[in-house]
Amino acid sequence: MHPVKREKMAKNLLIVESPAKAKTIEKYLGKDFTVKSSFGHIRDLSKDKNGVDVDKEYEPKYIISDDKKKVVKSLRDWVKKTDEVWLATDEDREGEAISWHLCKVLGLDERSTKRIVFREITKPALQKAIKNPRTVDLDLVNAQQARRVLDRLVGFELSELLWKKMKFGLSAGRVQSVAVKLIVDREREIENFKVTPFYSCHKSKINKAGWSN
Repeated sequence: MHPVKREKMAKNLLIVESPAKAKTIEKYLGKDFTVKSSFGHIRDLSKDKNGVDVDKEYEPKYIISDDKKKVVKSLRDWVKKTDEVWLATDEDREGEAISWHLCKVLGLDERSTKRIVFREITKPALQKAIKNPRTVDLDLVNAQQARRVLDRLVGFELSELLWKKMKFGLSAGRVQSVAVKLIVDREREIENFKVTPFYSCHKSKINKAGWSN
C-alpha cells in the first residue's frame, strides 16, 4: 500500500472579504499563513417578519445566505485544520460586522479572536498589522446592526406601502424617508403661515430741540 500524502497546513488562517486580495496577501505573509475569503457578507436578516423580533427588544434573526453555505462549510473545514484564525475584513462598520458574523458561524470567540486592519496591501503594512492585532469592535458591529434593522423596519415596510398606494418599484429608505418628512412638514408650515401685523415700542430720548431721537 502506498502511504497517504497529507497536505501540509499552515499554522494560521487569515480571512479577508475579497478573493482578489487573498493570493497577494498570502504571498506577502509567507508559509505560516493560509488566506481565504468570505466573499463579502455571509449572513443576513431572515425575510420572515423582516428578520427582526420587535417583541424581544428588536432582536435580529440572522440566517446564512444560500449562496454562502458552501463558503461557510469550506471555512469551517479550514478552521479545524489550523491553530489560529485571524480576521482581516475591511476597516469599516460593514467589515467589522462581517468579522463578527464569521465569529458566530465559525465558533470563534469575538473577545479573543485576532482582528487586523490595513489600508494598503503591501508587505510592510501587513507585517505591521500582524504585530498589532485587536479584537472585534462591537460598537461598530452594533452600528451596522442598527442600520440593517432600520432598513428592514423602515425601508422595507414603507417601500411596500408605496408599491400599493403609488407605483411598484419605488423605494423608501431609512434616511430619505425621514428627510422627506422634514421637508414636507416645513413646507406645510410655510403654506399655513398667516401674516399678522405686529408693533414694537422703543424708548426714545428728547433732544434740546424737542425732537425725539
